[in-house]
Amino acid sequence: MTDTSALWKDYVPSRFGQLHYVETGDGEPVLLLHQTPRSWTEYVDVLPLVGARYRAIAMDTLGYGASAKPEEPHTIERFADGVGDLVDALGLDRFHLVGHHTGGVVAVEVAARLQDRVASLLLSATSFVDDEKRGGAHGSVDHVDPTPDGTHLRHLWDNRRGFYRPGEEEALGRYVIDALTVLDRVEEGHRAVRRYAMEPRLPQITARTLAVCAPDDRFSLPSLAKFAAALGCPTRVLSAGHAAAPEQIPREFADTVVEWVGRG
Repeated sequence: MTDTSALWKDYVPSRFGQLHYVETGDGEPVLLLHQTPRSWTEYVDVLPLVGARYRAIAMDTLGYGASAKPEEPHTIERFADGVGDLVDALGLDRFHLVGHHTGGVVAVEVAARLQDRVASLLLSATSFVDDEKRGGAHGSVDHVDPTPDGTHLRHLWDNRRGFYRPGEEEALGRYVIDALTVLDRVEEGHRAVRRYAMEPRLPQITARTLAVCAPDDRFSLPSLAKFAAALGCPTRVLSAGHAAAPEQIPREFADTVVEWVGRG
């Protein structure tokens, strides 16, 4: 179990209510954005490793974790509004940005908006949202119907069991906890991704960008080539892992972040 004693947890005000974040370390700020329906705990093992070199910050995306939960439908643009409010409240004039899955799509929007304030961008297992993605057939990933006998708790576990290897039950348990906090809206983040108009935003990105993906993440792996073509950015396939790569290979994930940030 990770020692979290060096992690600082706090809130900042935003136009939507309080936003929760966790940080550790000093130096250039590195902001990490999680997938949905997760929280900052997706980076619980990554934060101390990145924090050994930089000021590592992981926020709870607007609508998730301990951050404010507005009633309006989630959109990538609204998620990015929350990120903008957080970085302004923290006084981050320039920062490095990392996003995983939904967090990567949010990071695209943030980097397109803030441009030179984003010193570098790392997109992890990020969907390339084009007409094919928006128009494709999409089944439910995380939805469960609450049941009086609590069997929906097992269903939440089973929905993601295939993304985790034996021995990774602690990480899978963190997913279940996060999903339970937003059970009535657990699919909204995925729907927000599928509605997002990404293509016109990509030319607005000025930050040097790296796109990475775990080898077993079949949902996101094909996007590497699309980001390379659209942004002219390098890509990298990690050594192992699935959709939960930051929890499955935290050392390699953190080393990848540190190496990319350090290239500047």
